[in-house]
Order: sequence, then C-alpha cells, then structure tokens
Amino acid sequence: MKAFILAAGLGTRLFPYTSDRPKALIELKGKTLLERAIRKVSELEISEIIVNIHHFGDQIVTFLHENKNFGLPITISDEREFLLDTGGAILKARHLLGDEEPFLLYNVDVLSTVNLSELLLFHIKSGGLATLSVRKRETDRYLLFNHAMLLSGWKNVKTGEEKFSRPNSDLNVLAFSGIQIIQPEIFPLITESGKFSLIQLYLRLAQTEAIYGYFDASELWMDLGKPDQLDAAKKIIGKLGNLAPADCKSAGGNLLE
Repeated sequence: MKAFILAAGLGTRLFPYTSDRPKALIELKGKTLLERAIRKVSELEISEIIVNIHHFGDQIVTFLHENKNFGLPITISDEREFLLDTGGAILKARHLLGDEEPFLLYNVDVLSTVNLSELLLFHIKSGGLATLSVRKRETDRYLLFNHAMLLSGWKNVKTGEEKFSRPNSDLNVLAFSGIQIIQPEIFPLITESGKFSLIQLYLRLAQTEAIYGYFDASELWMDLGKPDQLDAAKKIIGKLGNLAPADCKSAGGNLLE
C-alpha cells in the first residue's frame, strides 16, 4: 500500500510562519509537520510515500534528502509550476500511485491519533470507492452521511450553501479529518482536469458510487493550519509527554517520538 502526503499548500492561514518556508516544514515540539505525517502514515505497511510540493518546494526536497527520507522510499510529486488542489494532485500522481491497490491520502497539517489499521480494515470490508475519516466537531463545512455512512451531501453552515448526492433526510452531520483511503478505480471516473477539489469530485461520484465515512472516535484530532492551533497542539503534546508509556501508546505514541 502507498501513502500520499498532501504537502503542497500555500499555508496562507499560517502566515507569517510560511513567509519563508512551506507549512510542511513548520516545527511542532522539535519535529516538522512533514516528519510527523511520515511517522503517522508509517503505522501501516507502506511500500512508498509520495509527497506533493509547491510552495517553497525545494526546501522539502532538501529536507528529505538531508534526513535520508527517514529510511523510507519517498517520491516527490512536483506541483511547483501549478498548484492543483487535492483532486488535481492525485490525478497528477496517478502514475506514482498505481492501479493495483488502495492508497492512503493524508493532509500534512493534521495531528491525529486515528487508528489507521482500523480505518483500512473498515475500507476493505465496506468495499467502497473511498473511505473518509470523519469526526464530530465544530467547523464551517460538513459532510453529510446517511444511516449506512454513505456520503450523501455537503453543507456550509456559514454561507448556508448545500449540495446533495443522495436523498437528504435524517443525515449524519460530520467533519472531514483530512485522512482517507481511496481505490485506484477512482481514476477512470475522473472527468475533471487541472486544479479541482477532491470533495467536489466525491459529491459528483456519490450519486452512483459508494463513498463511506469512517467515524473516528480516537482521543485526538487537530487542524494545525493556524498559529493558535499550533500553540494549542504544543500544549497538548506537552501534556501527553507526562503520561506513562502505556498511556502514550493508547493516545497515539507516534506523536511523542
């Protein structure tokens, strides 16, 4: 199985930290967000990690080279000429991801204790085209799922905008965690090109395809896209560091390495 770490974003919400570096190389308690993401996806038996780059992309290339790819096979998907958003990113990297097995897609700016093995098992058992890790938390934009946890729509509570792919009664309102597993069978279904959103692609495909939500009830999930969120994460990791080893394992020991 391969993993794709989305690290190409401009990091505008993290300005001024990203004025001279990519958000992937922002440090959190002595480790970059990219290193933490690499360690997290490596909880699975990953044969190769793909990292996409754009904003200060050369710094990521240098960082990985200096750290000898953390002993892992890591390949760069280069978007330095044009930033492609999440959908365009996987389409560009199709030749790297292959057509034989599912791949894990992981946002570099999230901190999570989700059990990736359980997420993968759910994905395999459900037999869906994609499985999105979701949680109950406050945000402006939500994904909507029916009783079988099939993606059925999307809504923005700030603007009131809604989109539905399936009948819209009694839907579960959940927030996407930026972690997902996707079947390569998605590629022939993509008619979009250039820069496009993966969520918008899902909403179109969900009318006929099975795209599932996996409810993550693990201890911790954080968006690290803003300076105050980074500060909060530092405090949380500091508290976890005071736990006994067994407790750290249950709370996501990889975060403390």
